Amino acid sequence: MAELTIRKATEKDAGLILRFVKELAGYEKAVHEVTATEADIKTSLFGDSANAHALICSNGETPVGFAVYFFNYSTWLGKNGLYLEDLYVSPESRGTGAGKAILKHLAGIAVNKNCGRFEWSVLDWNAPAIQFYESIGARPMNEWVSYRLDGNALAAFAGS
Repeated sequence: MAELTIRKATEKDAGLILRFVKELAGYEKAVHEVTATEADIKTSLFGDSANAHALICSNGETPVGFAVYFFNYSTWLGKNGLYLEDLYVSPESRGTGAGKAILKHLAGIAVNKNCGRFEWSVLDWNAPAIQFYESIGARPMNEWVSYRLDGNALAAFAGS
């Protein structure tokens, strides 16, 4: 087996990132929700006003996964946090340690940036991911419920 490596994504990775996003959406039964284009990925992750970051995980020369993250803020801690938006490892590479390597890499970034938290969300039916996250010491935030405004509801509220 080749060695796992993790590197910062570059603009040249936009097509690869979009492919991984679509594969992740397929796994989550939501591919119809992906409207991003390669140009959107380039602008949002690598443009002048980008505030999110991406990593590529490879096994040898073969890309096997990615992560997208950004920094949020906790008023209670008075510190930034690191929020993992997406983590994906291709099905044929699961069980190789790629997911754990990506999480460890992100945890290192959080520690080096003096973040008070490292957080992410997981679908409640994704038992393999939940079991994996709990095996590394992560715990669910059961008392919190996520809310979202998007699409027409977002536009309507902003315009009201």
